Amino acid sequence: MGRLRQEVEPRSVGLDPKGLARLDEHFARLVDDGRLPGYLVSVARHGQVAHLTAYGHRDREAGLPVESDTIWRIYSMTKPVTSVAALMLVEEGLLGLDDPVSRYIPAFAEPRVYESGSGTETVTRPAQQPLLVRHLMTHTSGLTFGFYHSHPVDALYRDAGLENSVPSGADLARTCDVYASLPLQFEPGTQWNYSVSSNVLGRVIEVVSGRDLDEFFTERIFGPLGMTDSGLSITPEQAPRLSELYGEADTGGITPIPGLPLHGRPRFLSGSGGMAATAQDFHRFMEFLRRRGELDGTRLLSPESVETMASNQLPGNADLRSFGSAPHQLPTNAGVGFGLGVSVVIDPEATDTPFPRGTFGWSGVATTTFWVDPERDLTAQFMTQLRPTSSSTVILDLRRLVYEAVVG
Repeated sequence: MGRLRQEVEPRSVGLDPKGLARLDEHFARLVDDGRLPGYLVSVARHGQVAHLTAYGHRDREAGLPVESDTIWRIYSMTKPVTSVAALMLVEEGLLGLDDPVSRYIPAFAEPRVYESGSGTETVTRPAQQPLLVRHLMTHTSGLTFGFYHSHPVDALYRDAGLENSVPSGADLARTCDVYASLPLQFEPGTQWNYSVSSNVLGRVIEVVSGRDLDEFFTERIFGPLGMTDSGLSITPEQAPRLSELYGEADTGGITPIPGLPLHGRPRFLSGSGGMAATAQDFHRFMEFLRRRGELDGTRLLSPESVETMASNQLPGNADLRSFGSAPHQLPTNAGVGFGLGVSVVIDPEATDTPFPRGTFGWSGVATTTFWVDPERDLTAQFMTQLRPTSSSTVILDLRRLVYEAVVG
């Protein structure tokens, strides 16, 4: 068990204490007004934590405060971890980015692509090219999510019991076979659509490594990086530190809602959003990325692999707005490309964020987020547990307030 700690004074690394105080005041107001349960934010420069604040509650009803060792459901911030796992296998020569997925999951051998219609009247055609591992990592696979309600293929996912991405009681292998039985939304590699791709990538990792995904994560990533409180489940000893999940109430404010089940090993091991971690653990993961694949003398990836992961992989250096099949999915998609499991800024002037070129990271559905800024040698993370039902500016406000505090 580890607690994140502030290591240096903000001024010593070019951060303005007054600006950081404004950041804390802003999010404390959201907690005090009943719009957030509690939060933890950390900002580090040159590998040293210069700002750390924990405020509010991890469990409002029980009166339990957010602490530096609170455990958070990080949902889609699992995806970069899954990408690191896959890249480790690539470096070992066991997996190729341009390998067909069907080499590892035979059900994907003959994918079909949506053409027209809906429901039982859906018309499909054979895909013109195979679905590749690269397509999974860049979300250009043609897979989708059942909860979008924006395309006829989404409805087919729901009809197949995939409203929440996994059929009731199914494991990862069975779930991927169900995905493969449904048409792709578009030809692989031709559009970007945020999807269940990372779950399929998780299954590829299992087949290639011969290990269950949670075991691979623990043995090959969490253990070597000292991420002692990370996993796809929690132990009884960790349970008291797990934050409750909240949603927005119809009457205003927030209310507890069911969260990702973590007590006991899940049958479905999700490489898309199944992970829980402390801020200390995720700081170590960010440091591993900032240091280009190495931490405390342990190297898991070459610098070249991390650079590839954090470089735009969309064809023609396109951004998510021009290449996305549903541009509404991300609030900041102009000037932002996508690497291997992370977004990356390619045109700072076109974005509505203060990020410089090359900044990469990702967020989770419970309003968690992280980023690595190589230009300013800065990393930041924000942990809370709120699944908003309406548009939220929490993450955009965080980015603005952090960079307002950068003075050197």
